[in-house]
Amino acid sequence: MKPVARILSIGLLAMTAWSVTAQAKDQVIGALFPMSGPNAMYGDIFGAGANLAVDHINADKLLEGKLSIKYEDSQALPQQGVIGMNKLVNVEGVPYVLSAFTGVSKAISTISARTKTVAVNGGGVGPDLAKLGPYFWNVIPLANDEVRAMVPYLVKERQYKRFVLVYVDDPLGAAINEDLGTTLPKVGAELVESLSIPTTAQQFSGIAARVRAANPDVVYIASYGAQQSQIVKQFRDNGIKQPLVSYSAFSIPQMQTLPEAKGVLYTTQAVDWESNDPVTKRFVEDYQAKYKKMPTAYVANYYNATRLFGLLAHELEAKGKPVTGENLLAQRNESKTFDMVGGKISFTEQGTVISPIQINEIVGDGQGSKIVTSVSEKN
Repeated sequence: MKPVARILSIGLLAMTAWSVTAQAKDQVIGALFPMSGPNAMYGDIFGAGANLAVDHINADKLLEGKLSIKYEDSQALPQQGVIGMNKLVNVEGVPYVLSAFTGVSKAISTISARTKTVAVNGGGVGPDLAKLGPYFWNVIPLANDEVRAMVPYLVKERQYKRFVLVYVDDPLGAAINEDLGTTLPKVGAELVESLSIPTTAQQFSGIAARVRAANPDVVYIASYGAQQSQIVKQFRDNGIKQPLVSYSAFSIPQMQTLPEAKGVLYTTQAVDWESNDPVTKRFVEDYQAKYKKMPTAYVANYYNATRLFGLLAHELEAKGKPVTGENLLAQRNESKTFDMVGGKISFTEQGTVISPIQINEIVGDGQGSKIVTSVSEKN
């Protein structure tokens, strides 16, 4: 081959290689998690699940390029969430954002709808999150589903008839208060007292006195973060011996290792951590290898939320379509079901996940939780 021809040939090969590389576009999604403030523990938990999913997606070469996550600190506050969402959408240009906390999720939903950016919640459980439009999805059962699964079990199996609710004064707490008020009479029980607390409260001896005066069979706690630990500890210190129950917020490590939380019942979506299905098995084994402990439902939620993006984007790339929020929504509707941690999942028209729910009991002595039973929210 003549020198000039050889040089041209090498140049064409280099250009071809560059073209293939250029077409393998890296994908970036966003995450609005509390990375500072009293709820920063949740940011660590949520991020662990999302990051593990990214590792698996990249290791499997599921996408043409690499996937990464751009994090913004919501501090679990609506105003900070809006600031972070605007940055992710308008500066970073992401088509898909992981969200958390009911107040934050509701605050960013208008931006999500206006810009056709998919927002996926794996932590907030306010029932209003089912009403935020086609671009807002939930991979966690919402509070009304959890309440409706827990109440029949408590009334029929445990024979608890008199309930007291202690709830945080925000959209989540208000929703649980409303749902208990309408659900309990239908199964022959009653809500004898509803006690609201500010989101920033940390002293609960006065609330404990009112709980004792009401003399319930069981106390439902609707709170989250460091506050819920203080409620449980101070209630036990102030002589409340009745059973304590709650929703999926109690799945965090701080509650699992709190001595006073021994025996607490709480709901989550059903996940068999010992399952042999490939997705669940890989997730559990790799999480244990990395963190030296068992995962929780929250970790699985954000793994699934991130994996969902990978599956949808993979299909779009195979069709030669751009990975946009609008195309992600269309592909979700077309694909219908997805292999996730815990098994196959699907979505309702409102973007909420269809999933069985399990009731867990905190074992104590640092042993985490055991599954008491798996139920349907329709029971």
